[in-house]
Amino acid sequence: MKKYLIAIILMALVQLAFGNPVIPEEKPVNDSIIVEFGKSGKVVFLIDNPEDFERLKSMDINQIIKELNMPETESEGVVTVIEMRQKDGNKEIVSIYENVGETEVNIGRYKIIVDETGGRTKVKMETSPKEKKDPPFRTYLNTDLGINSYFENGTIPGAGSAFSPKGWGSWNVGFHWMASQKITKGAYWDFGLGISWYNFKLDNPSYQAIGSEDGINMVNRTDVNGFKSKISASYLNALTMFKLDFGKLNDNGRNGLRIGIGPYAGYRLGGRSKFVYREIGGSSRNKDKLPAGSYLNNFRYGIRGEVGFKSITFFTTYDLNPLFHNSLSPELHPFSFGIVF
Repeated sequence: MKKYLIAIILMALVQLAFGNPVIPEEKPVNDSIIVEFGKSGKVVFLIDNPEDFERLKSMDINQIIKELNMPETESEGVVTVIEMRQKDGNKEIVSIYENVGETEVNIGRYKIIVDETGGRTKVKMETSPKEKKDPPFRTYLNTDLGINSYFENGTIPGAGSAFSPKGWGSWNVGFHWMASQKITKGAYWDFGLGISWYNFKLDNPSYQAIGSEDGINMVNRTDVNGFKSKISASYLNALTMFKLDFGKLNDNGRNGLRIGIGPYAGYRLGGRSKFVYREIGGSSRNKDKLPAGSYLNNFRYGIRGEVGFKSITFFTTYDLNPLFHNSLSPELHPFSFGIVF
């Protein structure tokens, strides 16, 4: 009864694993090797290809056990391992462990346990989680959400400067379509296209950025009560990054550090300054929105870096060229930092 049950189970598991019945090809067995060890240990190799025989000679027993995925057990019993191949080259290892009153069949992530130790035969099926494969090429979307600032001569402008940035409110938002090419285990080369927005909120809301024939003027609006002043710009970006995933490199999945670095370049799509104020003695809010194309650089280029662990990834960018035209001062180099979704 047990043998018939095992045969039925084996046929069902093969159907689950392969999706189609496997019809073994009839090939003449040219040679066989029997390795005996211990009191009753025996391993039988059936060889019908000279190349396989040469490969077998170069393998050690640990490598053979690893490739066959043989189950480990401390109990006495008989383990039978079968390799099943399809015509397209796919293969599956089937292992059958038989002991007194108990039989265990493993194929892929499916396991069937037949227990005949009691008065009735019990059959239990277990399924392990499906292993996520690392594809050689994939595409994905990411979103950047961070904070902008800029360096002037290597330092962030202080509170006394008309260009002094305010952190909260100087948002960086970006959307990118990315393509990732696997180079080797744990190493990737990513390419992307997207759109990002720079927002620089001034720490002193009394200053308004106004374009002129000479470039940019920061006007101190003492005639009104200013409470918000900012400069914004949008860019079409192209970027590329080399990434290392130490979790996948060490077979730990996402439980490892991820790092990436690479260049980017962008073309400005738009830009403006915004000044929000109230008339002295008045209560209504007024907004002045002025184009900023006369003083913003049309191109940007720089370096992007990423650091991640598990489901969290942080990014930082630094523009190698200034925010304003080279002929204008001050020379401000934007940088951003934040989180990637």
